[in-house]
Amino acid sequence: MFKLNIKIALRSIFKNKVSSFINVIGLAIGLAACFMLLLYVSYEWNFDKQAKNSADVYIAMTNVEDDSGKIVATFDGTTTAFAPIIKQGIPEVKYICKMNYGSRKLIANGQNTFKKDGKFAEPDILKMYDYEFVSGDPKTALLQPKSVILTESTAMSLFGSTDVLNKSVKYENQNDLKVTGIIKDLPENSSNKFDFLMPWAFYEIVNEDARDLNWSNYSYVTLVMLNHNASLPVVNKKLTELVKLNQKTNVVQPHFFFPLSKMHLYGKFEEGKSVGGAIEQIWLFMALAFGILLIACINFMNMATAKSENRAKEVGIKKTIGASRTSLIAQFLTESIVLATVSIVVAMGLVEAFLPSLNNLLNINMVINYFNIYSWLGLIGIVLLTGLAAGSYPAFYLSSFEPIQTLRKKAPGRSFLSISLRQVLIIGQFCFTVLLIISTLVIYKQIQYIKNRPLGADVNALVEMPQDGALQNKYELLKTRLINSGAVSGMYQSSQGLVHHNSFFTNLEWPGVTPGELKILFNRVGTTYNFIKTNGLKLAGGRDFSDQYASDTAAVLVSRSAVKTMGLKQPLGTMIKLSGSERKIIGVFEDYVWDSPYKSSTPLIVYFSKEATGTVTMRLNTSNSTQQNLETITKITKEINPAYPVELTFTNTVYEDLLRKERKLGVLSNVFGALAIFVSCLGLYGLVAFSAAQRTKEFGVRKVLGASVANLMHLLSWSFIKMICIAICIAVPIAYYLMNLWLQNFEFHIAISWWIIVVASLSTLVIALLTLSYQAYRSAVSNPVDALKYE
Repeated sequence: MFKLNIKIALRSIFKNKVSSFINVIGLAIGLAACFMLLLYVSYEWNFDKQAKNSADVYIAMTNVEDDSGKIVATFDGTTTAFAPIIKQGIPEVKYICKMNYGSRKLIANGQNTFKKDGKFAEPDILKMYDYEFVSGDPKTALLQPKSVILTESTAMSLFGSTDVLNKSVKYENQNDLKVTGIIKDLPENSSNKFDFLMPWAFYEIVNEDARDLNWSNYSYVTLVMLNHNASLPVVNKKLTELVKLNQKTNVVQPHFFFPLSKMHLYGKFEEGKSVGGAIEQIWLFMALAFGILLIACINFMNMATAKSENRAKEVGIKKTIGASRTSLIAQFLTESIVLATVSIVVAMGLVEAFLPSLNNLLNINMVINYFNIYSWLGLIGIVLLTGLAAGSYPAFYLSSFEPIQTLRKKAPGRSFLSISLRQVLIIGQFCFTVLLIISTLVIYKQIQYIKNRPLGADVNALVEMPQDGALQNKYELLKTRLINSGAVSGMYQSSQGLVHHNSFFTNLEWPGVTPGELKILFNRVGTTYNFIKTNGLKLAGGRDFSDQYASDTAAVLVSRSAVKTMGLKQPLGTMIKLSGSERKIIGVFEDYVWDSPYKSSTPLIVYFSKEATGTVTMRLNTSNSTQQNLETITKITKEINPAYPVELTFTNTVYEDLLRKERKLGVLSNVFGALAIFVSCLGLYGLVAFSAAQRTKEFGVRKVLGASVANLMHLLSWSFIKMICIAICIAVPIAYYLMNLWLQNFEFHIAISWWIIVVASLSTLVIALLTLSYQAYRSAVSNPVDALKYE
């Protein structure tokens, strides 16, 4: 019986080539879109979940309280003094690891010199993560201070081989490190990704702040692995008591452990509680994936029920000669599964063809593992699920026809149930389409709004460069030569770039400060002369650092929000205490976006320090061409610092990177929204074609009696237009509510304009009319003689 059903299914597919083609292409596009979106969802869902015991790994979080005790911010920074007391005081902690945030550093083997992502961490990190060692012993790889673990790709870049155990590499052109381990390249969806890993003991050698045990510098990350049966609430309670007992300051910042595997998806906190994050986009993309697949399945059902008149006689004859309803249902389901199988083959071809382009758009690396049994089980499951979902209603509907009625041609697919369900499906299909169009427009407008939000700094012609190697000690020489060359009109060195995400601190003291206000979190940047001038910041009062005033070496600039936080009525000339040293406020600048463009920045303190190195920021001379300026900077920098590659970054591109998450959302909604619209229109075209075919004789008679082309087009299209108008009326309030909900995630956001609703509605109608008009016009201008010979 199964073999016979397969033969009948194939015969039916080849007999109805047009409808089969529309079904296969529609399903294939729906499946391909669904696969790629689910692949992305899987990529995001598995962030930091690669380790076998990833569920037991936690990251230490810090809450920031205001004077009233309300939690106003939560971040993942901890102090150097935090980890040692946790290791001793909480027995549920199995392993603990202190590490830095990581940055691009120079690593070299002779003339093979590269800037790679490097991190420092304590040895316990190798017990938390299942790093796959190609060579070396994970038990000893980070025990020697001057040692390093390389990834395979880094080893290949440096040595051209992975057989490099015990060989030496030079770090930052100063320290020789012994290679004690080679590991497989880390997955892209890992927050602790690096190209080479060094011991924390070595970090304490090269970084004075790392070896200073304090409770004020929150610039480090702490990871812990708890015992498998440990209770997180109990551990967090012990943590709070332990920090209060050991923190030898007036300020006690609340800490808690949060699952690292949830940080990527649930990393948004309000009042110290996780309230979501990237998980919202995951649900959105899952809804989009299954929405597109549902549209394709709806097309299939609509096409099958539209063909019911053609299949009615077949059903009648089969029932007359003894076929049971069960056997007919099996036959029609087999047809839909065969079509789904063909569609999935085409879909996989589309996925393979377009996945590299999607990876480039999203700047990630997703791959399909065909050797994973779960992948094959998933594919088979989707084929069966899609085939059954798309073919279930047609199968039960067609098999329900009465033999006598069908043989008398009284069982067309125009019964009340058939028409009403088809209308519901079309309305639902275009509801989803309208919702997608509105969502895409709102997302685009929000991204543009944030992108065009005033930054508070003039980032045009502003360039940043890492202050590596000799540039730290020869900055004045670099500055003199670059200014004299005419390539730059202003420059300064600083501990942080204009855009940065760390360097938070507490315990800032000012006149009238209360013990509770010592908890307030500030951010600090150490810099030299011309900070305001070079960045184009707006001074609200006072002046910039200047070499004409010797006292500026003990001066600070503060942001307007910092003045407001400290409650200073006359900030200029006020003395504050920063890290135990007295500093005088000489200038107040307007707030600018230095962290997230989606929210107000933390109050910023800019202090003068020639020892605060890390980034050189330059304003290009606009009298010259940009290319000429960059070539001059590169040449001079290379002469002063030959061991390091010259890395110049335009500051405006740094700001663009801050919008990456929303831009990714925009790309996916645009691409897959367009696919959903195309699939919807493909199904609409097929329905109009079948509707026209069923009414061929009617149109012939009407034309003979004098009906115009416009009359016939109206007759064929009007019922579909009404359904699309109903879909618009249903979708608009739903889309308005959902997108308003999404916009509430941003402190700065747009209001949904009336024109977005109008554009989305008109776009849907225009697209539908174009789809309808072609087939309607073809039917309306056909020769009535051919129409009357139809049967």
